[in-house]
Amino acid sequence: MYYYLLALFIILLDQATKWIIVSYMNIGDRITVIENFLYITSHRNRGAAWGILQGQMWFFYIVTVIVVVMLVIYIQRLQSNQRLFGLALSLMLGGAIGNFIDRIFRKEVVDFIDTYIFTYDFPIFNIADSALVVGVGIILILTLFEGKLDKEKKDESIRTNN
Repeated sequence: MYYYLLALFIILLDQATKWIIVSYMNIGDRITVIENFLYITSHRNRGAAWGILQGQMWFFYIVTVIVVVMLVIYIQRLQSNQRLFGLALSLMLGGAIGNFIDRIFRKEVVDFIDTYIFTYDFPIFNIADSALVVGVGIILILTLFEGKLDKEKKDESIRTNN
């Protein structure tokens, strides 16, 4: 249940911030938060990350429904000792649904977090995108550590048996 509450929190935060951007800023308007690093820039995206697959809404509808169903299935099957994995899935679920809401009701995704990393102008993103990336990052880290732990257990088993 906690996992769904976290996903709901992400969805509400994402939609509230997008509503503020749409209500108070025109497309292209920019507010400086930290000069040469962080800006709030009103932007719209009809594609995926970095603007790929522009205008392919039916593709995104289908993929998102499949992803959401798979995430719910994984969350339902979680064991009590998989809390960090559940956190990651919750972030991904909230992020996927947050952008899905935009695609359904606005026919585009509202982006507004605009960062510069050194001289690179990173693509503008939103809260849902952030939740998705953090969720996927946690799963990647868990997967790497799980492989390492499995190898250590295997090595220990070999040492114990010799």
